[in-house]
Amino acid sequence: MDRLWTPWRYHYLAGESGEKCEASDPDCIFCTLQQDQSKDKQHFILHRAKFNYVVLNIYPYTSGHLLIVPYQHTAELDAATRDTTDELMELAKKSQTALRATYNAQGFNLGMNLGRAAGAGVAGHIHLHVMPRWAGDANFMTTVGETRVLPEDLSTTYSRLLGKF
Repeated sequence: MDRLWTPWRYHYLAGESGEKCEASDPDCIFCTLQQDQSKDKQHFILHRAKFNYVVLNIYPYTSGHLLIVPYQHTAELDAATRDTTDELMELAKKSQTALRATYNAQGFNLGMNLGRAAGAGVAGHIHLHVMPRWAGDANFMTTVGETRVLPEDLSTTYSRLLGKF
């Protein structure tokens, strides 16, 4: 039997890293990330706008998997301000442009999981996933082995995308 070790995911699986925040959680990972701009590189924050920021997903499905996260801590899309959601969609468009230019993406998945029942890993703080896709990118490792293979580490992805916004 082959094994693909991913020890960096242990803290996530054990629920120790804050990703499982609820609506009232003062230790929300997305709120914590946005607090110190001097740590943007360490936290893989690519861009800060007025109402949202763009960050790499540290548990990506594909290289270039981005998250657009409102500064406003809310679990519900319909509770977010109009300024926040308008800017969120503009950043989605900029993300698509950046990912197409950087990765020659042939398609994109954009999505939000609102609430734990919908599959939200961070149910207390809305965020939009933006993922580049390519024809045939779901190979046997993904479909049979239930394992993602990523061709670059997060630091490389960060360097490639930094400045594209």
